[in-house]
Amino acid sequence: MFAFESTSILLLTSTIFQQVLSDEKSHKYEDNEEVIFWMNTIGPYHNRQETYDYYSLPFCKGPSAKSHIRPHENIGDALQGVELVFTGLDVAFKTQVPATNYCEVEINEKNHEQLVHAIDNHYWYQAYIDDLPIWGIVGEIHDDKKYHIWTHKKLEISYNGENIVDVNLVSENKVEIKPKEVIKFSYEVEWKLSDQSYKHRFDKYLDPTFFQHRIHWFSIFNSFMMVIFLVGLVSMILMRTLKKDYQRYKNEEEHISDIERDLGDEYGWKQIHGDVFRCAQYPSLLAALVSSGWHLFLTMITIVCLAVLYDIWIDHGEVITYTLLCYVALSPVNGYIGGAMFSRMSHRSMQMSDSGTAKN
Repeated sequence: MFAFESTSILLLTSTIFQQVLSDEKSHKYEDNEEVIFWMNTIGPYHNRQETYDYYSLPFCKGPSAKSHIRPHENIGDALQGVELVFTGLDVAFKTQVPATNYCEVEINEKNHEQLVHAIDNHYWYQAYIDDLPIWGIVGEIHDDKKYHIWTHKKLEISYNGENIVDVNLVSENKVEIKPKEVIKFSYEVEWKLSDQSYKHRFDKYLDPTFFQHRIHWFSIFNSFMMVIFLVGLVSMILMRTLKKDYQRYKNEEEHISDIERDLGDEYGWKQIHGDVFRCAQYPSLLAALVSSGWHLFLTMITIVCLAVLYDIWIDHGEVITYTLLCYVALSPVNGYIGGAMFSRMSHRSMQMSDSGTAKN
């Protein structure tokens, strides 16, 4: 009996271990092996922080929609609002899928209002295949003020050996949205052999031509002129302030007024040294602010170094996860800097109070 239970546990463990090593964990697939098509959130293009569940709109899932559930893999996914839902579309490695209808949606008044609102606000969605992100748009408005929705998803997937190296989503088949009509949704999968290496499959997302980066030259010129103006203004004020001191050291003693002679070497703006070098009125608050600033600065430098050395930006949510871990790990630095600064200010305050008491 014990041997049977041990054998069962061993088989179960090996099965789970084999599942973990395959598919998305190892990013290696065999021929005709399932490739999961995950759908992420949807929201307006001009407000990236406003996101909703993709299936909150009148979209339908494929026949295998209930076979996979993907929880949050890290805390970064939860904080970013990543909600991956299986689309239910059958996608297999190196298996061509022709244009196939997978569901139908009847447009009623509520569905019509939701889709019109989504198209008016340029709703777009994000999806993942083998952790490679792809994007698509819900629909568009024609010049005749008619609303159209894309009903066909064409997946162009490139592979090299047993790895997926590139994914592209093409939206096709525009259909006008009309109440009391049935819209059919379809998909298509096209596999292509590629010579791109698996190691460099994320290079296209780093290409500046992949995303539309617009350089605001007018804003840059405006900021540059503002900086020049402020530097000139501060320089003029500083020169006018120092001019009197320069004349004082240059001219003879009789040119100095009686008031300036009574003040000695420290007069005018130089007298602020008493305010600059005095102990802070709230040393604990100042120490907390300075130490928190150092904490955030060191965390930022550490994350930048990790992103350069280890490509932590590839897996979604990893950057935020590593940021939180580094922030927690560098907490002793925060405490050391704050405590040392508070100790120095407290020691100086005690010395000044003792010297004041001795003078009295």
